[in-house]
Amino acid sequence: MIKKWPNSFDFQGFNEPIGVEWCDYNLDVEGNIPDEIQGAFFRAVPDPGFPPFIDKDTYISGDGMIGRFLIHGNRVDFAIRYIETDRYLAEKKENKALFGAYRNPYTDDPSVRGVERTVANTTPIWHGGRLFLTKEDGPAYEVDPITLDTIGKWDYHGALKSQTMTAHVRIDPDSGEMFFFGYEAGGLATRDVAYCIADKDGKLISEQWFQAPYCAMLHDFVVTENYVLFPIFPTIADLDRIKAGGAHWVHHPDEPTWVGIMPRYGKVEEMKWVKGPNGLSAYHMMNGFDEKASGSSLVHMDLNVMETNIFPFIREASGVDASPAELRASLCRWTFDMDDLDKGWTETIIGPPGDMSRTAATDQCRPYEIGYYACYDPQIGPPVIHSVVGAGFNTLLRIHVGKGKHEALPLGPDRSINEPIHIPSRQEGHEGWLAAVVDTHSTMSSELWFLEAGNIGKGAIARVKLPFRLRPQIHGWWVPQEELDRAAVLGG
Repeated sequence: MIKKWPNSFDFQGFNEPIGVEWCDYNLDVEGNIPDEIQGAFFRAVPDPGFPPFIDKDTYISGDGMIGRFLIHGNRVDFAIRYIETDRYLAEKKENKALFGAYRNPYTDDPSVRGVERTVANTTPIWHGGRLFLTKEDGPAYEVDPITLDTIGKWDYHGALKSQTMTAHVRIDPDSGEMFFFGYEAGGLATRDVAYCIADKDGKLISEQWFQAPYCAMLHDFVVTENYVLFPIFPTIADLDRIKAGGAHWVHHPDEPTWVGIMPRYGKVEEMKWVKGPNGLSAYHMMNGFDEKASGSSLVHMDLNVMETNIFPFIREASGVDASPAELRASLCRWTFDMDDLDKGWTETIIGPPGDMSRTAATDQCRPYEIGYYACYDPQIGPPVIHSVVGAGFNTLLRIHVGKGKHEALPLGPDRSINEPIHIPSRQEGHEGWLAAVVDTHSTMSSELWFLEAGNIGKGAIARVKLPFRLRPQIHGWWVPQEELDRAAVLGG
């Protein structure tokens, strides 16, 4: 059937829905992919199956799809499938949209009252030999990494009590433990946050609940060797507003920012709250680590900070008049003196504006030197329609956080880059590689690029050509082939 999509950037250009499950084998590769790159690059992609019945909808309401590049040297296969959530199956059965406004069940068709609303479209997570797709408004869904079949909701065999699971986790590179959380853990617009730890084998070993200062969009957090930090920004949910059919999220510029800090293996009763400036916003943290300096015990959190919310639909609901180009998103280091938290934190700018920051997996929770992220450089050209904020990233950055230096790969005014992922190397002293999907707007085409992580200015060393364009991803994850093989032998 012909589908009529809303007239907004969320459904135009590269954001136009595709809604097709497909696979292709032995894709055309220009250049040479290093032989040791063996494994799968998983991508989480929102793609609505049906046009919404509400006047306005947002990109991140789209049904979740899992895309997978399977890489064996210069052979690359691709497949993409829908995550068969309760919501997706309910709408597929009726052949129309049944769920209303973003994260507002009071706007749904009465026939789906009580049906789990999550679309599992934000982040693929690999842990304990299992693949999960998450979106922070509901449970994770487990997916077969080989067939991409949806296995079902994942709650650690009934052990996890939180109603939600974050889209961002932190995995300790030494212990293999996964640290994660769920906000609105006790239900819609509650202040409940569940802080959880799963061991290296994927067994839930801890779940503790605490109350945030307000019900905030707690998208990401950081874990160090000794602490866990929960940044609380004043994009706030209100149950009465939601029940009246209003927006789930409204940004409050006059409300303070908070950071909760507790020992990572401690009790939530040990949480200390540090108050910061009003109205800040951030979605993604690069990393966090501990440091002993001049007799002080310091904790650092590196993140891209903005003075207001970056999402256009949230700014509109909040009455905030600002374009993405006007919003600061500098990579900042917030430093906390654990012996004097009453003085708040100090901020140091360590990188240019940007987002979607990543490090090598082995650098997480530890002092580190190198990070990677994407940015929009207005000097390259005007913004083009791409992804959830409506403006594509046209530059890739490699940042040396200790020295405050960076290297940039400008892509030109006609290209947008999705979030890069890091692929480690077995070669001693080699920084590894980056992989990212790059979209060309004039031809409406997508390619998978591979770059040397330590020399991004060299440009792509290999490009994988796709027969169709891909809708922009939210986040991605790299899984080495040996881990895929081990999971297949163990049967997940």
